[in-house]
Amino acid sequence: MKIISKNFKLLAVFLLAVTFTSCSDDDDNGTTAPTTVVDIALANNLTSLAAALEATDLVTTLQGSGPFTVFAPTNEAFADLLAATGLDLDNLSTAEEALVRNILLNHVIIGETINSTALVNAGSGYTNTGATGPNGENLSLYFNTTNGVVLNGVSTVNNADNTASNGIVHIVNEVIGLPTIATFATSNPALSTLVDALVYADSGTPTVPYIDTVSDATAGPFTVFAPTNDAFADLLTELNISGLADLGTATVNDVLLYHIVSGNIQSSGLPNGTVATLGGDITADNTMFTLTDANNRVSNIVVSLVDIQGINGVVHVIDKVILTPQ
Repeated sequence: MKIISKNFKLLAVFLLAVTFTSCSDDDDNGTTAPTTVVDIALANNLTSLAAALEATDLVTTLQGSGPFTVFAPTNEAFADLLAATGLDLDNLSTAEEALVRNILLNHVIIGETINSTALVNAGSGYTNTGATGPNGENLSLYFNTTNGVVLNGVSTVNNADNTASNGIVHIVNEVIGLPTIATFATSNPALSTLVDALVYADSGTPTVPYIDTVSDATAGPFTVFAPTNDAFADLLTELNISGLADLGTATVNDVLLYHIVSGNIQSSGLPNGTVATLGGDITADNTMFTLTDANNRVSNIVVSLVDIQGINGVVHVIDKVILTPQ
């Protein structure tokens, strides 16, 4: 399968030539033409990115005032994506063009210029991209700098801080796919016990196949209240057990259902009152940002870790596991 057509190759060369010609003409007039994030991509021979931008009408957007922070995949990264999906940039259907456009926008942070120093100093966290999910909400992007700058657990920055007049470009080694709820659960080490609980419940007879469901971009959307590792550790102490296996898969399944709500409910839409989870009713206080289960146990919603938006739902992190009625 073609990775990039001859026409797109010629387009990239043409655009690059126009850029250099414009700079030369402006220099003759004593001025310098702005070097946009698109120019930076072309200067780094990211021809597949240039082709994808052209195919989805995003060139003009990224030549705008911005500012933009762009995580730009290499040609090899695009080759892997196209091989895996069977997409042909020369022959995209309307739906495929919309998909590719959303994937590209998932590499763009709009309104900010974020350099690698700022990311490293932050250590880890979430930001929003230009891509959209349920209800038009912007998708989240998780970064972790423990072993380089890694995005959503899959893509690593290998050429940072290419400065443009309208932003900054960081070249990455993998295309950052549209994130699911599973993406955020598996990429953030603070939620690893939740993943273990999902896997354990799946080993029995789950109400839904948890891992498959939260990994399915077409499922839902769902709202997930995600307990931290510390929340699970506190639960073991509270129940005087050594591990989730002491509860059995059926009980863990029932507990997990109390953390899932149908629909994409961002923090601003949390009700003040009853919330109908897949397991049963709990009570939300949207001023105190708390959830109270049937046992009057209170879980605090971590205010800095809300509205983690995936393509199939949204995650709000909580500090206590919600239990079934005892």
